[in-house]
Amino acid sequence: MPFDLRPDRRTLMAGGAAGMAFAGFSRSARAQTGQETYLNEVTGYGPLRADPHGLLDLPEGFSYRVVSQGGETMDDGLLVPGQFDGMGCIALEGTRVALVRNHELKGESASHRNWGPGGYRQERIGSVDKAKAYDTFKNGTVLPGGTTTVVYDMATGETVRQHLSLAGTSTNCAGGVTPWGSWLTCEETEEKPSNADVMREHGYVFEVPANATGLVEAVPLKAMGRFDHEAVAIDPSTGIVYLTEDRADGLFYRFIPNTPGRLVEGGKLQAMVFRGVPGADSSNHETRIWNVGDWKEVDWIDLQDVESPNDDLRKRGHADGAALVARGEGIHWGEGELYMTATSGGPIQRGQILRYVPSADEGRAGEGANPGRIQLFVETTDEKVMNMADNLTVAPWGHLVVCEDNYSSEIRNHLKGVTPDGKVYTIGRNVFRGNSEFCGACFSPDGTTLFVNIQFPGVTFAITGPWDSVRTA
Repeated sequence: MPFDLRPDRRTLMAGGAAGMAFAGFSRSARAQTGQETYLNEVTGYGPLRADPHGLLDLPEGFSYRVVSQGGETMDDGLLVPGQFDGMGCIALEGTRVALVRNHELKGESASHRNWGPGGYRQERIGSVDKAKAYDTFKNGTVLPGGTTTVVYDMATGETVRQHLSLAGTSTNCAGGVTPWGSWLTCEETEEKPSNADVMREHGYVFEVPANATGLVEAVPLKAMGRFDHEAVAIDPSTGIVYLTEDRADGLFYRFIPNTPGRLVEGGKLQAMVFRGVPGADSSNHETRIWNVGDWKEVDWIDLQDVESPNDDLRKRGHADGAALVARGEGIHWGEGELYMTATSGGPIQRGQILRYVPSADEGRAGEGANPGRIQLFVETTDEKVMNMADNLTVAPWGHLVVCEDNYSSEIRNHLKGVTPDGKVYTIGRNVFRGNSEFCGACFSPDGTTLFVNIQFPGVTFAITGPWDSVRTA
């Protein structure tokens, strides 16, 4: 498994605590990991093989390339920020793709300022165009959160260029790809000038065109609500946007745009209700209201005052009957349906995966007589099978690929596969020191390559192998 640390890209965040040094990968990582047991419900790709470089264990026949890493100097002279998170892969011309990648850097975190594109001492931050950045600290310095765009050549396996594409946002967690070739990046925060060192309110979604060759103007899509956004998925047949919220008492939202494909023109934000069970709690934490395989018909209620100056959108929605979803995180559109994770759902609070099938009249008057339905697709009962599912994607062969984020220094984070029958198998394991979460899983348009991040110290991998050899028994 080649670990391509190119000599001209060895310098990471210069100096001090931000030296997220990759030096000593193969020296020390293996010694610090341990080899916990994982459980497969089906064979999948077989057992994981130890990575001699101490980064990423994969099954026999699979390999990876390092596409990008935190602290590299980008083509715009800035540094690749840390805290990699959600990511989308979008086709460009020829054999090139754009990886638009979030950086979950919090405006309120002093250390995160050092991991931004300006460098550890902010020596380069002055070259960021403030006119295009969304916000600054009260001292006038641009916030560190945002997105970078990495152009990767599928034919050569080379990183062509990378640049900062959105600046001045905070806590960019996940998001989603649009059918028209852009990335929606979501702020998982509700910072505002009265409670944080910022000049503007945060908690919005922003759009980043994949073909942009530099920094884009940061325009908040305020009609899509202000809350702890996690991820989005769009039904390409209707243009309706579905949104998750990473709160223990979060809701599941949909946004019906005034003009499909033109989100900046506004629309209507709604929240999901279990039909006949207003205010239901889908988590099964205290009371089991459904079992794996069960379906619930749903209704949708309009939300008011969606910019939520009091940070109470979810509470008002729940009071009006919206169902609770325990830390809604990853969401991805499949074939006529979507899948989403509830990271702390289930009796042991280690995660659920929900499946939503929209109405044939979704978002129109007729849906009341023909409602959409939601299913409890997976619910974790053993953390060795799946442990706190976070980002996810639908693979070209119809399975899910799910990123774990279990916050443990003992139990390793894994990439998991899930069959259409809801059976779980293991694809990869993070064996680098620190055991950071996997995030940003997405496939190349031709289905040959899985791109995925580990958040800290920030590495983007391109994984290839015999994807068609998966075994479901």
